[in-house]
Amino acid sequence: MSDDDKQPAGGDLAAESVEMLKAVVDGDTYGVVAARFGVTRTAVERRIKAVALELTQSVGIDGLNDKGIAFAERLRRHRDSIILALADFVPAKPYGPRAVRIVSTEELAQALAFVKARSHQSWHDQALFYMLFVTGARPLEIARFEVRDYLMPDGRVRRESELRSEAAINGKARPLHFQSTNLDALLDPYLRERLEQGLELGEEGAYRGLDPRSRLFLSPTGQGFVITPYGTGRQRRYLCRAILEAYRKLFRYAELEGVTSLSVRHTVAARLFERGADEDQVGLLLGIAQRSAVRELMPRRRPTISELVDELA
Repeated sequence: MSDDDKQPAGGDLAAESVEMLKAVVDGDTYGVVAARFGVTRTAVERRIKAVALELTQSVGIDGLNDKGIAFAERLRRHRDSIILALADFVPAKPYGPRAVRIVSTEELAQALAFVKARSHQSWHDQALFYMLFVTGARPLEIARFEVRDYLMPDGRVRRESELRSEAAINGKARPLHFQSTNLDALLDPYLRERLEQGLELGEEGAYRGLDPRSRLFLSPTGQGFVITPYGTGRQRRYLCRAILEAYRKLFRYAELEGVTSLSVRHTVAARLFERGADEDQVGLLLGIAQRSAVRELMPRRRPTISELVDELA
């Protein structure tokens, strides 16, 4: 019997794969996990790699790249980040048809209205929520956005910006575009509130009076979301619990069932494809180097040979 024959189907398979990943990061070997679930060591390794890769593409775990997930020890060094990220993670099914949750324009408008009605810091939370859909950036990356990334010195919006290498999960700079008047309408009043409240101010007449190197989004404390380093030397990594908790709250306010930051990246990819983007362009904007990973993010059904040749001429 093959490994696949032994595996449960559908959501049970996805949930089981997540449990395998948790067991490995908690210290169990592939062999121990394989015996527990009644599959081979190879099956365990393959399935936890698939879950870990999808996790890094959705939430983003700083320093855990596609190469890193191949090693159990590397996974264990990121245990805290992985366990925290799994709290909101809804894995796609590794086998069979993959259901991708795409948020429609109408759903997004309704969700934003819910966030506005329920939030105690309405402009901040609406802008933070909407930023995911405008940029497709990961939560940790958004926590690292600075005022200078969004504004030019004269106060105008920097429509074509750049996600700095030190802010990107993979450590590589990439294009960052703020070409959304809807986002402007949410961020402008939030930045005015910051100025009125005297939070992270800079020189008058530049960057709308805000410190250009201050975080674009501040936490309820009036400072940037706390990003905690852990590990040493080349294994130095970063975790931002506060931004993950903030997004968890906003998705709850929004009443978008089954939607996570990964769903939003699916939505951004889908809209880019609808506008004619190719895989390289989508990968560049979302910070995904491999075409295969882009295809995994937004899979499209391949037509059968019969469909391809039907009434060809």
